[in-house]
Amino acid sequence: MKDDYKVTFIRGATTASGNSVREIEDAVVELIDELISRNNLIKKNLLSITFTATKDLDACFPASIARKCNQLDSVAFLDCQQMYVSNDVDFCIRIMAQVLLPSNFPVKHPYLRGASKLRPDRC
Repeated sequence: MKDDYKVTFIRGATTASGNSVREIEDAVVELIDELISRNNLIKKNLLSITFTATKDLDACFPASIARKCNQLDSVAFLDCQQMYVSNDVDFCIRIMAQVLLPSNFPVKHPYLRGASKLRPDRC
């Protein structure tokens, strides 16, 4: 690892418009694209991503979409079910990405679509 880079964790979330493979795919691709573009990430500096999904999303694994659609074969992925909390955002996909960023780079956490209300301070 270069001295001017540090391991950084980036959070983010989005919502799918429903529980189909296509709807989840659209949301995941958009979220990963935003994660990469907002933080000027080089794909080789993306180390791992943990996905969580609310219990109403069970049509597919978000990680399999990210791996296939974003050409991220070397990234370690993990899918988990988000803890159930009443009144949570429906069809919500959250991420925690471990990346290498320049030490002085300001992190930009992508909160998109209906998930923007989770962290309005980061939208």
